[in-house]
Amino acid sequence: MKHIFTVDDDKEIRLLIKKYLEKEDYKVTDFSDPTHVLSEINRLSPDLIILDIMMPGIDGIELCKKIRKSYDIPIIFISARGEEMDRIIGLEVGADDYLPKPFSPRELLARIKNIFRRLDNNPTNGHHSRELMVIKNITLSVLNRYVKVNDTDLNLTVKEFDILCLFMENPLMAFSRNHILEKVWGYEYDGEGRLVDDVIKRLRKKLAAASSEMDIITVWGYGYKIE
Repeated sequence: MKHIFTVDDDKEIRLLIKKYLEKEDYKVTDFSDPTHVLSEINRLSPDLIILDIMMPGIDGIELCKKIRKSYDIPIIFISARGEEMDRIIGLEVGADDYLPKPFSPRELLARIKNIFRRLDNNPTNGHHSRELMVIKNITLSVLNRYVKVNDTDLNLTVKEFDILCLFMENPLMAFSRNHILEKVWGYEYDGEGRLVDDVIKRLRKKLAAASSEMDIITVWGYGYKIE
């Protein structure tokens, strides 16, 4: 049974999420106080975290940064602030998805299932030609979901890993934003090409910081490829 943390100071939201997900056979642990989450991650090892952005004490952005220093657990942000900049910041600090309030529990469930489907299967719909891929000084293990640049581990989020894996499996191919959305997110985000741009930007920074010899190149007016 998958174990999900939900972190929100709004009791009604927490109960709504908890009841809905438990009906779908998920185990849910909810938190009103974000300060306890890090210690409980270490103790309970959740499979996914649903995290509100606006909370007293430590907000969701800061908590996400702390989580990402040690863990690559999938994170979905939920927030009453649906502005584009909030979404961009959320993705930049390492969230895998972002859902503005008010939201349908069914929509949240669809996004959770999609993340787990990508993790349980693979980022490119089950058709991996190789389980271990090496391009220049980057090594990627599909089976164990790790990436090394030279001998240094690269800490990637779920979506960053899936995009990199997609590129490395198809090194001669250019991908449109819509194609990447379909392959990595599993369904179309209407007008959400910027979502791909945000994750690519993050991934480029991590590759550059690790001295990667492989670059992600913009194909103007179309999308991205590696070289």
